[in-house]
Amino acid sequence: MSAPRALRLHAQDNVMVTVDEIRPGDAPAGAPVARERVPKGHKFAVTAIAVGEPVRKFGQIIGFASAAIAPGQWVHDHNCIVGHIERDYGFCEDARPQAILPVEKQATFEGFRREGGKAGTRNYVGILTSVNCAATVARFVAREIEKSGVLDDYPNVDGVIALVHGAGCGMAGKGEGFDVLARTQWGYAANPNMAGVVMIGLGCEVFQIGRMKEERNLEESDLFNTLTIQATGGTRKSVEAGVERVKAMLPIVNAAKRETLPASKLMLALQCGGSDGYSGITANPALGAAVDILVRNGGTAILSETSEIYGAEHLLTRRAATPEIGRKIVDLIDWWQDYAARNGGELNNNPSPGNKAGGLTTILEKSLGAAAKGGTTILNDVYRYAEPVTAKGFVFMDTPGYDPVSATGQVAGGANVIAFTTGRGSAFGCKPTPSIKLATNSDMYRRMEEDMDINCGDVLDGVTIEQKGQEIFAKILAVASGEPSKSEALGYGDAEFVPWHIGAVL
Repeated sequence: MSAPRALRLHAQDNVMVTVDEIRPGDAPAGAPVARERVPKGHKFAVTAIAVGEPVRKFGQIIGFASAAIAPGQWVHDHNCIVGHIERDYGFCEDARPQAILPVEKQATFEGFRREGGKAGTRNYVGILTSVNCAATVARFVAREIEKSGVLDDYPNVDGVIALVHGAGCGMAGKGEGFDVLARTQWGYAANPNMAGVVMIGLGCEVFQIGRMKEERNLEESDLFNTLTIQATGGTRKSVEAGVERVKAMLPIVNAAKRETLPASKLMLALQCGGSDGYSGITANPALGAAVDILVRNGGTAILSETSEIYGAEHLLTRRAATPEIGRKIVDLIDWWQDYAARNGGELNNNPSPGNKAGGLTTILEKSLGAAAKGGTTILNDVYRYAEPVTAKGFVFMDTPGYDPVSATGQVAGGANVIAFTTGRGSAFGCKPTPSIKLATNSDMYRRMEEDMDINCGDVLDGVTIEQKGQEIFAKILAVASGEPSKSEALGYGDAEFVPWHIGAVL
């Protein structure tokens, strides 16, 4: 019987990661004899680690020994904790210029050409709401459209979706929380996957539709309509009005046709959820390789989840195009530390129980693996939550680590495709933007094959990161061209619109 496999990821590491479960007495190649059971995806010491000494993985510090650790011992949250680390931000030191292919040599996809040079990968009509009080009416409108069967006459329309939320009133009418909601709502209305929009309000809420239209110079049109329940005459009349407005849009939306467009029109949102000990070894670096290909083809990739780059922010500052861009990353980390503290939490509360069961011990370890999704190219800009992304190449957006909230911000920023890595099997979709699910390990992929688009677990069996990156990039092009992702085929995406709520509920 062959010895169980384990990986030492960097010459400076004093731990190895298990590929197979290790039992007492096992001796993986290049490793000491195991003193105890070590589950798949977890770590064990390859040298003695004294109390207070750093624990290293990826060549980086992921924590400090809280007890003496002998070679062959399991290393996890019972003997490894987070401690203070002085970071060398090295602004711009690793910022290497990236050659961009000319348009005629770029990869292509079949998408919908939109105004302003944007491109849609889907063709939806969206029903948005200014306030929770309008959520039921919005859902009734979408349900009536679906029940009527009218969509059968419009094959180029991907659907009519009601994207509702729980805010819009009981909040301050100015300030950070209000601005975030406003950017999110109008970002979704402007997302190139949304061909037409009806926005429904109650009429007396803090988040007034009329005010937002005035501040953003928005006018009613064939593909952008608004109404309020109070002015329209109540629930039934508002549903009827909403249905008629959607029906009037359908012929116009259906007239859009897919055409061949360059990959530079793609804006890819990068997400990871339900991470495990393999995330930073397989799916995340493979997605990073795909990001490098996309950037080389002139496209854009958005890394986010600020609370989950904590401990890896120095890797991003070193890739910043300018010191000012790098400083934005540091300022975000400072804001998040204060935000967590004033709400009675700390960034070290992460990883989640599922992350820990999968082998992740500290937020530092999780962040180092999560940052790998961003590839290796220059960091060209940093954006606030739901702010329109205008730069090309690799960028960062400030969002929480909670996947639905984070992805909502990215879609509001303009993302027309999402790539989502998971080691535990996160169930997620994100209309109007298709979400491609990347499994970090083969065991989970086999259990949840109906949910997972690509298995990255075969990287542990010899497939190279570069090969897997090419496979992911090919899938991105296919899904952008209309191939349904697994989450779309299952019907996910209507319930995952979750704007970030900041500030007091009044």
